[in-house]
Amino acid sequence: MTHENTAHHIVSYKKLVMVWLALLTLTGLTVWVAQHNVGIGHVWGSLAIACIKSGLVVAFFMHMKYEGRLLRWLLFLALATLAIFIGFTFFDVLYR
Repeated sequence: MTHENTAHHIVSYKKLVMVWLALLTLTGLTVWVAQHNVGIGHVWGSLAIACIKSGLVVAFFMHMKYEGRLLRWLLFLALATLAIFIGFTFFDVLYR
């Protein structure tokens, strides 16, 4: 197998640093949300921030942004299935 047909995606250091700074900012926001107890809102806020952070990591550091449509849809399908199973777990806990 030759590597002539594979395209390399070189991401600039500036873009990687910007993503890293965004991740640091979102981490600080997560800590701030966790310290301010606003009922169930801090759980949903922390989960939303975690989803954004994981999306940044997957898109830029794992180069999913540059993959084909099929692979991106398969990743979305796997994450949606995981979310459904986690949701079923929460329903079990809620109705005990």
